[in-house]
Amino acid sequence: MVSPRPDTGSWWDLRYREGSDRWELGVPAPPLQLLFQSHAHAPQPPGRVVVPGCGRGHEAALLAGLGFEVVGVDFSAEALREARHLHGEQSGRLRWLQADVLDADQLASAGLGSASCDGVLEHTCYCAIDPELRLAYRKSVAQLLRPQGWLLGLFWCHGRPGGPPYGSDPAQLMADFHAAGFSQELWVQAANSATGADGQPRDSEWIGLWRRAAH
Repeated sequence: MVSPRPDTGSWWDLRYREGSDRWELGVPAPPLQLLFQSHAHAPQPPGRVVVPGCGRGHEAALLAGLGFEVVGVDFSAEALREARHLHGEQSGRLRWLQADVLDADQLASAGLGSASCDGVLEHTCYCAIDPELRLAYRKSVAQLLRPQGWLLGLFWCHGRPGGPPYGSDPAQLMADFHAAGFSQELWVQAANSATGADGQPRDSEWIGLWRRAAH
């Protein structure tokens, strides 16, 4: 029997059932939480926000609590089962969608069509997908956002081989999002990263805020 690949929902279902998804914090990522609490450039509600690869939904629930309308998207049924158990659903404020964030037709059929969102919050989706799929990710995010919509992300820019989590080069990542039609407002190394449940420090985390071009 062939084992599921890391870019499939069934592979991630197993990780969540085993508790071996490797980067669970049990809370929203501290750099993201701090930015929303205190940074002058932090996006403000109201607005519709998508959290791709939302996992157990900690960041999605954080945004809903701040007053955003949030859709947590993941193709793992097990991840969403746990997200619902931990955070519930709130009519008009927080919902969960099982879908592939790289499948535009699937997203559109669930109401997430072109230019349908004000913001996207990225945390651990970019490092979870095969680097060969990252161009498709950037295109999908750009398509979801309205002109001047925001993308806020915490990226794990480690240099270790293999994955997931796959690493990134900070300069290349910045250039890639610029090429995808985003203008940069913030790109700095995170200063208050956490240690994951696997006991490994989240070294080399970078936090970025971009706006989608108006045309």
